[in-house]
Amino acid sequence: MISDSQAPGPLLSEDFYMEGDRLVFTAAYHRKRGYCCGSGCRHCPWDHANVPAADPDQRPDPAPDAAAPDAG
Repeated sequence: MISDSQAPGPLLSEDFYMEGDRLVFTAAYHRKRGYCCGSGCRHCPWDHANVPAADPDQRPDPAPDAAAPDAG
């Protein structure tokens, strides 16, 4: 559990987007938090460093960052 002193503060529009009924945190939010939580987050900027190796299926396929410019 994260203590209040570790929480990154109030959510800003750059911190998340909605995908259906799910809130998806962006890499910007994760960088504010400062570490990989081990939950297999889609936009983890630490390459899922704390996701247990015993559960490779928990590691999501990387999705393009919502803030990244289009290549085309």
